[in-house]
Amino acid sequence: MRMSENVQEEKLEEIMESLQKTIQTLEEGELPLLDSFALYKEGMQKLARCEKLLDRVEKELQILEEG
Repeated sequence: MRMSENVQEEKLEEIMESLQKTIQTLEEGELPLLDSFALYKEGMQKLARCEKLLDRVEKELQILEEG
């Protein structure tokens, strides 16, 4: 992974923190249904970004272990 990629990408920790806030807001249950749905969709997108970053790290670790 090149340094320029790291600078442009959100850090996993930042995404996880934002996802936790999204979950907390949804659990409070005080939003109208459409707002809750939009927030849920946003949370799923954040989760997908986390999974993508974790997959990339796992692949890099496999490469390091093989080499």
